[in-house]
Amino acid sequence: MKVLPAIDILDGQVVQLVGGVPGTEQVKLPDPMAAAKRWQDAGAEMLHVIDLDAALGKGINVQTMRSIIASSKVPVQVGGGIRTTETAQYLLDCGAARVIVGTKAIKDPEWLKSLANANPGKVVLALDVKGGHVQVKGWQEAAPLSLAQMFEIIKPLPLAGVLYTNVDVEGQGKGIDEGAVRSFVSACPHKVIASGGVTDQRDLDVLTGMGVPEAVVGLALYTGKLNPNQLWGRKR
Repeated sequence: MKVLPAIDILDGQVVQLVGGVPGTEQVKLPDPMAAAKRWQDAGAEMLHVIDLDAALGKGINVQTMRSIIASSKVPVQVGGGIRTTETAQYLLDCGAARVIVGTKAIKDPEWLKSLANANPGKVVLALDVKGGHVQVKGWQEAAPLSLAQMFEIIKPLPLAGVLYTNVDVEGQGKGIDEGAVRSFVSACPHKVIASGGVTDQRDLDVLTGMGVPEAVVGLALYTGKLNPNQLWGRKR
C-alpha cells in the first residue's frame, strides 16, 4: 500500500475540510511548501496536491503547485480545477507525475479521451461520490452521468488510475465505508486510488485486502492518528 499525503490548498494555505465544505477547516497551515517538505522528509513516496481554490472556481494556485513539483524529490500528482488541456499539459511539462481531472472530464468525456490518449499513464480521473452520485465542481453539484456510465466510458482509456473519494466520510476521521469502497473497486475497470475516511492502519489494511494499491490520507496524518514513522520510516 502506497500512502499519499494530501496537501489541499485553499486561500494559499493547507487545509483539511469536512466533506469538502469551506469553513469546516479542521487543519489550517500557512505554508504548502513546508507541508510538502514535511511529508517528503518523513518518507512519503509520492505527494498528492490539490488546488481547492481552482476546484471551487475562486482562484488558482498553479504556481504554488509548480514550486512544490520543482522542489520535490518524489513524484507529485496534482489536481483541482484542471479543466483545460493547456493547464493539464503545463503541469505535466512542469514535471507532475500525474494530473487529476474531474469536472471537465465527466462533463466532456471526449476531452478526457483526448487528454488520456495524448498522455498515457499520466491522467487520473477523479470520481467523487456522495450519496451514491458522482459530484462535480468541488462537490457542489451532481454529475450528469452515473458511475456505471462513467466506468463504461473509461474502460478503454490509458488512465493512470481512478481517484475514488467518498465524500460522505471525507474529513470526518471515522474510518472508511468498507461496503462503498468494495462496491466501487469491484466495478471500476482501472486501478483505484482510495480517498476519504482513512483514519488508522486498519483502514489501510482493509483497503490492501481489497486490492487497492494506493490511498490518499489527509486528516489522520495532520492530527497524528497515523504515524509517519510507521508508514514510511522503514522506507527511508
